[in-house]
Amino acid sequence: MGIFTSSTHTLDDLFVHGLKTIYYAERQITEALPKMIGLATDPDLRSGFEQHLRETENQRTRLEQVFRMHGREPDETTCPAIDGIVKAANTTASDIDDPQVLDAALAFGAQMVEHYEIAQYGTLIAWARELGREDCAAVLAETLAEEKATDEKLTRIAEARINRTAELKTA
Repeated sequence: MGIFTSSTHTLDDLFVHGLKTIYYAERQITEALPKMIGLATDPDLRSGFEQHLRETENQRTRLEQVFRMHGREPDETTCPAIDGIVKAANTTASDIDDPQVLDAALAFGAQMVEHYEIAQYGTLIAWARELGREDCAAVLAETLAEEKATDEKLTRIAEARINRTAELKTA
């Protein structure tokens, strides 16, 4: 079910569709992170990816909880947005030979993912509240806080060292 289909009639339909797409996205991220961990040479970046992999696995469990709280079984809908972000990050990474420049690209790709997730979870929280589902909103807010913290951590790592090290390689 796409967002603009004849089966989407209510805010509840949009909410469930959003849950399905972010559930799919979190699986895609769980599958992409091990490769990113293997490619990262910066120890802080690698550690951040390892931590986020554990968080992402927990986030999928939370989404399963939200589905059930909302009277639905966990289900996925393909999300072209996350597929495009992951594909773009993989394409960029595959074109880079220098490990320091690759670390900068990996951090960039991860932040693209985080920004997508922040937007998705923020919207789902707003919709849950509008639907009177504060219980669902509270669970989703836990994940949103983790996504924001991951984004901030990636920014700190990139600005403190990774970007500077990559710049030295191009100078």
